[in-house]
This record gives sequence, structure tokens and C-alpha cells, in this order.
Amino acid sequence: MAGIYFHIPFCRRICTYCDFPRSADLRPMRPLLDAMHRELDARADALRGATVRTLYFGGGTPSLCAPGELQELVTHARRLFGFGRAEEITVECNPDDLTGEYVARLRDTEIDRVSVGVQSFDDACLRMMNRRHTAAAAVEAVRRLRRAGFANLTVDLIYGVPGFGGESLRRSLGMALSLEAEHLSAYHLTIEPGTVLGRRMAEGRFAPVAEETSEREFACVHDTLTAAGYEHYEVSNFARPGRRARHNASYWTGEPYLGIGPGAHSFDGAERRWCEPGVAEYVAGPRYGSERLTERDRANETVMTALRTADGLDTEAFGARYGAARLARTMAAAQPFLKSGALCSEGGRLRIPAERFLLSDAVIAALFDA
Repeated sequence: MAGIYFHIPFCRRICTYCDFPRSADLRPMRPLLDAMHRELDARADALRGATVRTLYFGGGTPSLCAPGELQELVTHARRLFGFGRAEEITVECNPDDLTGEYVARLRDTEIDRVSVGVQSFDDACLRMMNRRHTAAAAVEAVRRLRRAGFANLTVDLIYGVPGFGGESLRRSLGMALSLEAEHLSAYHLTIEPGTVLGRRMAEGRFAPVAEETSEREFACVHDTLTAAGYEHYEVSNFARPGRRARHNASYWTGEPYLGIGPGAHSFDGAERRWCEPGVAEYVAGPRYGSERLTERDRANETVMTALRTADGLDTEAFGARYGAARLARTMAAAQPFLKSGALCSEGGRLRIPAERFLLSDAVIAALFDA
């Protein structure tokens, strides 16, 4: 099984927290899409015969593309890789792009899952993030998708935003629940160098929330969404039963995936490859970087991705793949966390209880084979 990711690196407005490869200059959109079709052709053997089951349009803002342009990429990929109807085709959309006309045209494509980048239902928080929609527009966008017949929707939220925890966060969670999306993603705000917030922090004009606040807001998100019937199945992701994001699972389970577009990453099971960012450079001819993972790298990645999910690490499969000695070292490193409750072991799986996912990075790092 395999997935294909299409990176659309354009945004009408740059969010204050964003460090993804993107550009606010939309004029090269058509040349970029033409270059993506050429890259698909050039990489037709990248998946080594694996069956493509999911496709994902991310960004940037894929909803700046016409729905027909997105469908052209799906059709081209099918012709190259020979798959039938995909299990899941997702597109990320900004709420203000989801006009009635756009949604109707999107419904005529094979795209069956829409991820709406709401981030907050607090207008002041949206302005601080430099988002280009209002809370009311986000609500109407989700309702418009539902009226059009989309039966698999996800809403993205961000928490850990200074000044917008407490009641603001609870209102956003309540509004998200009222929209009855099948899937919710809730990401803690991170401050990266080179972003607007990163520059403000370097200048002493912005500070992230305290660790205690992060823990409190994480607990609020976890408790609110799980009480409403959502499964907290990955650090930042919650789903109704049977509605986990299928495409993202390929990243967490080590399945191969192909990335198309500037800044997109690919993985074939042994080598990670990425296309250098930059729209003009990509249109002129993609340039790639790559790294071949060692056995230890793969083992550590398996530990990392597995422990970020509710399914956890299958210890028998891990030992069979990476050897009894490596499994023994991993289990020895896990003992302090098993005693503290930060890890649990049941049914042949080692996992972090979902309510303690916020601690996952520290636990995972301690289990790495150095």
C-alpha cells in the first residue's frame, strides 16, 4: 500500500506561525501545476509497484487551485500507477475559499474528504494568526460542505496560543463539536525561526505559553473531545469510530509514499527523498536531496511513529524486524516509564496512554537506540 502527497505551495496570506514551503505570489500557479505533472511522469517508478490507496493535497492552500486542476492530478496519477478508486482523497481548504460555486465544483471531483483549516473560532485569535477568514465564515464553510454531500470532514484547530486558552479554547472546541466533523486535528502552537512569531520572539515581543499552560490546554482538548466520543488516536488527531485519517497512517506505519511538488517528501521504505523548495526553481527543474536510513534509524523511526499513536508499538513485530537484542534494549529503557505510568504494556503492545501524549517526545527520545 502507498500514498501520494501533492504540495501546493501558495497562500494568499502568510500565517504568523507558518514555516512550510509557501509563496504569496500566485502568478506561477499554472506553471507549477504543469511542472507537477512532469514530476509525476518522471517518478512513475518511485513506488516500486506498491498499490496507491490514498491521495492528499496539502500546502500551502490547495483550495487556491480550481477543483478541476486537482482532479487532473488525480487522473494523471491513476494512469501512471494503475490504481482503481482510491480509499481516500483529501484536500486541505481555507474556509473563505469554500464558496457555494467552489464546493459544487469540488463535489464533481473524486475528492471525498475535506480538511478545513479553521484553527480557531475566536476572531481575535484568527487576526493574531493572520488568518483570512472569520469564525462565522468557517462555520458556514463546514455547513456548506455538508449540504453539498461531503460525508468525511475534518476541522483543524490550534491550541497553546498565548491569550487564547481558557474560555476561548473551550468555545472553539464547543463550536467544532457542534459541526459534527468526522475528524478533528488539534495542534499545539509551535514557534519556528523565520516565522513572524519566531521573529517577534527573538525581539522579545512574543513569548510562548508556559509548560503548565500547555499541559492544562492539552488536557482540556483531550477531555473535551474524548468525552464527546472521539478517539484520541494520535498525538494531534481525534476521530469518530472508523474515521481515522487513512493517508496520514502511511507516515506512522512506515508505508511508502510519494511527494510531488516543491518541498514535498517521499519515502520508499529505505530512503527518504525531498524536493528542494522554491517555486521558480521547481518549475525550471526539480532538485532533490536524500538520505538512506540505517537499520538503527529505521528502528528509531518505528519507535517514534508507533508511540505517537494509540495503537503503540507491536513488540513482537519490532523484535522480528530489528532483532531480539534491540527489542531487549528498548524494553529495558521503557521500565522507568512503565513504573511511572507514562507507558503501559498490554496485548503485546507498548504504548503511551492518550491522556499523556503531551509527554511523548521525552518518552520516545529515552527509548531511542543511540
